[in-house]
Amino acid sequence: MKVALTIAIFSLLAGLAAERVSAAQRFDFKDPKGVNNITFRLDAPLEAISGSTAGVSGEVEFDPANPGALKGRLVVATETLHVPNPMMKQHLHSDKWLDVAKHPEISFRVAKVASVKTVETETKAEITGDLSIKGVTKSLTVPVRLTYLKDKLSARLPNMQGDLLVLRASFTIKRSDFGINPGQAEEKVSDEIELKLSLAGQCPK
Repeated sequence: MKVALTIAIFSLLAGLAAERVSAAQRFDFKDPKGVNNITFRLDAPLEAISGSTAGVSGEVEFDPANPGALKGRLVVATETLHVPNPMMKQHLHSDKWLDVAKHPEISFRVAKVASVKTVETETKAEITGDLSIKGVTKSLTVPVRLTYLKDKLSARLPNMQGDLLVLRASFTIKRSDFGINPGQAEEKVSDEIELKLSLAGQCPK
């Protein structure tokens, strides 16, 4: 009897653990609508440059019952980085700046999640991860806001059923940290780059 009871308890615990693991959902951030975007701004003494990209992809695993277990990777295709001035865009893509031909991706991989605070559908946290630009990888901690929207995928994509995870973040990096023409043209091209992310990931059912 005791053996049978022990087996039953372990089976129950294993079932609960499996249920916990399976609660993590995988969200795809390659947006079929092409609306997901990252904007960037460089505010130098002589000029302010603003640009954007919609070439975002990647996957994030998120458990609404355990947001601190979040993991995943986001990717930007460098050739999709755009500024309105054609000459500036040509310079941005050149080997002196982002060197798009040799470095086709910018990526961020989650390493750790801390300071997690969840109220209803919204989670605020600090995500530490590895940001890779132009062959250089740096550890970076970013404040993020995650909104989990259960069964709301059809409201955004009418032909699909499932959940949404909306990610928003604002932070600053330095181009010199990533070897992007360091110390050059700083009167016109600021060393600091302000980034804003507004991304929706979908988990179809």
